Formats: sequence, structure tokens, C-alpha cells
Amino acid sequence: MKQFNVPAIYRSTLIAAVKNSRKIKDKMKKDFSPTLLDFGDIQLYLSRHFGLCYGVENAIDIAFRTIEENPGKRIFLLSEMIHNPQVNEDLKQRGIQFIQDTNGKEIIPFDTITSDDVVIIPAFGTTLAIEKRLKDIGIKTEQYNTTCPFVEKVWNRSEQIAQKKYSVIIHGKPTHEETRATFSHAAFNAPTIVVNDMKETILLGKYITGEKNIEDFYTDFSGRYSNGFDIQKDLQRFGVVNQTTMLASDTQAIADYLKELMINHYQLTEDTVSEKFAETRDTLCYATNDNQSAVYGLLKQPADLAIVVGGYNSSNTSHLVELCEEKLPTYFIDGEQRIQSQSSIEHFNFHKKESTVSTNFLPNKKPLSILLTSGASCPDTMVENVIKKLVSFYTSSKTIEDLTKEFEND
Repeated sequence: MKQFNVPAIYRSTLIAAVKNSRKIKDKMKKDFSPTLLDFGDIQLYLSRHFGLCYGVENAIDIAFRTIEENPGKRIFLLSEMIHNPQVNEDLKQRGIQFIQDTNGKEIIPFDTITSDDVVIIPAFGTTLAIEKRLKDIGIKTEQYNTTCPFVEKVWNRSEQIAQKKYSVIIHGKPTHEETRATFSHAAFNAPTIVVNDMKETILLGKYITGEKNIEDFYTDFSGRYSNGFDIQKDLQRFGVVNQTTMLASDTQAIADYLKELMINHYQLTEDTVSEKFAETRDTLCYATNDNQSAVYGLLKQPADLAIVVGGYNSSNTSHLVELCEEKLPTYFIDGEQRIQSQSSIEHFNFHKKESTVSTNFLPNKKPLSILLTSGASCPDTMVENVIKKLVSFYTSSKTIEDLTKEFEND
């Protein structure tokens, strides 16, 4: 796999040693058990897979290289390049300006951008309309495009099934940058609709089978369907793709539900199901799959609590939190600074979209066991800093340097 030039400020010697050791021992990535960092009074279990994925490393590489290659020029990002506050703040400190916020609201008017400026496309990609707008200004959008290859894979798959006259159902968060971009690309080629979860999928299914009044569809799914979408004919034949950071198990469950619904509604067999339902299982992102599978493996380890590190608006990170919350107390933080003391932590409730402070979050016991993972846009240095903060509260039998050497020599 291609190697990227990610700045040293995002690298961790400890995490690199751990990941390299696991990679050597498990080249086929079949072992999802966690890695133990045993400091004596506190034991940290690191998820088998976590941190910067291929697409994010690619985006960081391009963004920092763009700065180096364009001294003196104004450099813009369409919106947050990835959902990580540290990386986005670092880019701002280096002079990059954001044109939009994550919801697509203009921060800097497009009409102030000129052909002499540089515009970076974020890892989520962008809509065809915005791409055209930039090209009309004279911006070469392909020059500094950090769109994740796995997002582009979803776009390509959507186009392929559209050519075979299938409509497209997208499993994604309707307002997320990636979903907006995928919707734009899919809708250019085929009738397209977005569903957020299984509840909405079941509702959509009732329109497919005729259980719901057709007129109600356009209210229930307002803003979720492409122009000219005809509920009576455009869902007679379709495929399901997803926002790559959604729970893979949820996307698969939605696809399986709709496939079974079509089989029953049209009396299809396994030989004829493809007449109505396109198989799109291959669009699920490998990094999302690996990180989520690793969390399932992590949760098999008995522990007192879990900590998940990442940006609060990161979709893939919130899903890791969601998985952990089902098993044990879980704290979602965007950096070690949120751990205020041994008894107090400020963490994010992504369900309510608000921060809260919990006290006595570290149980008074020894050894204390903590599960630890991070999102796909979280630099390894942030994870190491969290480890250092936690370890600082206890008498340790080993140092970070001791464990680094052990993994390097393992």
C-alpha cells in the first residue's frame, strides 16, 4: 500500500511500534484481539485497528504538500478537510482558510475566490455543483483533490449500477459532507434517495410495497430525494451504497432488509433477485470495517471503562463510541486535555450533541483496565498523549519508553 508523508507531529513512536508488531504477527489481519499496554496499576488495551486510515493520510499528505508548493498564494479548503480539530487547526495556523463550514454554509463568499488562488477538495469529496462553480472561476479542482479513494469507489459503483437502470439508495447522514457529495454524484446518473437508519428504511419499504400513501412519501423524505424522483417507478429496481463512515453492520442490515423485501414483494428467487436488486457489498470501506471489527474484538476484553478519541463531528468515531456504550461506561474525548484530573473528565455526548463533565470516572481499584481506541481521522500522537495522561495518575512499573522498546524488539 502507498506510503504517505504525514508530518512528524502526528506520529507516535509507541503507537508505531505497537502497530508494526501486530502487523508482522498478523499479516492477514485476522486477529482482532486488543494489544495490552501493562503499566502495573493501570492496564490499557489498545484496539487492533485505530487511527489514521489510508484516505485521511492521503488528505493530510496532499494538504501539507500544497502549502509547501504554493508560498505566497492564498490557499483555501472547501470545508474541514477531515473531522479532526487538531489537524484542521494546524492547517489554519499555516494560513489555510475554510470556504464553508461542515454544513455547507459559506464562511468566505465564492465570488471572492480567483483563478490565482488554490482550493483543496476535502477528503469527503464535494458536489458536482460546487466543482463546476470552482471550475468556472478557473480553479483546477483535480490538482489538489484529497477525496478519499474509497469514497470515489462508492461514486463509481453508483454510476455502474445506474448504467444498468438501477436507482440508488444511500445509507448515510443526510447533512454530512460525504453524503451530500455522494448524493450529488449518484443523482447525476440515477434517481437517488438517502436513508439515515433502519427506521427510515422500514418506512421506505412501506412505500415500495404500497402500504403507505404515495403522496406522503414526498413529505416523509423531503430533501432526501433527487429531482423528479417518482416513488411509483423509481424504487422498482435499485442498489444500496453508503456513506463510508457509517456502521458497516447497519449498512449491511439495511441492504439485507431491502433485498428480502424485494424478494417477497416481487416473488423473486435467488436466480432472479438481480432483476430488482443490485449487489453492492463491495462499497463498504475497508478501514471502517477493520476499525469496527477491532472494537468488537476489543469489547471481548473485560474492562472497567472505554475511552474513544476523535473529533466530535466525526461520523466514524461516533459509531465506535456507539459500539462501546453498549457494553461499558464510555468517554468520547477529542484530546488528553479533556481528562481534567484523576476524578474528572469532560466528554462529548454525541446523542445530545453536548459536552458534559463526569466525576469519579476512574474506579478506585488496581489494576484498572481501560479499553482505548480512536477514529480514522485521529493522529496517533493524540492517542499517545491520552495514554501519558492516564498513566500519570498511577505508580507505573514501566515507562512509555520501556514499552516502546519491548514492542520494537518483539
